[in-house]
Amino acid sequence: MRTPVTEDDLSASATRLARSGNPAGVPGAPAAKEPPIRFARCDLPCRQITSVPEYRFSDIRREDHVIDIGANVGAFCIRAAHLSNHVLAVEPVTWEILEENIRVNQARVKVIRGALGDGNPGPVTWDGISVSVPTYTLRRIHSITGGCDFLKCDCEGAEWLIRPGELAGIRRIEMELHLPPIGGRPSGELLDYIGRHYDFEIERRPCLGVFGVMGILHATCRE
Repeated sequence: MRTPVTEDDLSASATRLARSGNPAGVPGAPAAKEPPIRFARCDLPCRQITSVPEYRFSDIRREDHVIDIGANVGAFCIRAAHLSNHVLAVEPVTWEILEENIRVNQARVKVIRGALGDGNPGPVTWDGISVSVPTYTLRRIHSITGGCDFLKCDCEGAEWLIRPGELAGIRRIEMELHLPPIGGRPSGELLDYIGRHYDFEIERRPCLGVFGVMGILHATCRE
C-alpha cells in the first residue's frame, strides 16, 4: 500500500535543499538579448508556451549539449539553439507543432517524440490531453544526444524518476520541481545529491503559479 504524502513530507522536501546548499555561483538572469522567434498558429486544446522568463540560460556555451525535457512548442529549445550548436528537445504531446516551430525558425534542434520516464511506454497527460508514448531514462537521453551540459526540465512530476547518478557531468540545471497532486512523492535521494554537488537557488513562486508546483530550481555544479 502506498503511504500517503503528508504536510510534513511536503514541508521537508521544500526545505531539504536549503539546508545544505549555497546559492553562490548561480546565474541570475535569463538570456539578456531576446532573439526574434516566430511561432506557428495552431488550434490545440492545451497551452502553447511561447515565453520562458522563469529560466536562466544566458550562460549556455556554444559547445554545450543542451537537453530540453518537456519542450512544449519550443519556447526554450529554440532560444537555446541561438546559443548552442547541440540542442535536443523531448516532448510527448505537442511534438508536431514543436517540429513546425523549429522548422519555421530554422533552429538546429533534434526532437525525441516521447517523455522522461522509466524506459517503458506509458500514458502522459498535459492540459487534459492524454497520449501513450515511449519514455526514456535520462541516461538513455544522454546517450542519444552525446551527453548533457545544460539540462532544462519541466515534465509535470516525472523529474522525480531521475536517478541521482544520471546528473553526473551536468554543469547547469534549470528544473521545475512539482509536488502532488501534479507529481509523485519527491525523491529524497535526488534532492540530497543536488544539495551535495550543486550551488543552487529555488524560486518558490513560478511565473504561472500553478497549484502543486514547488518551484524553479537554478543549479550550478560545483567544480
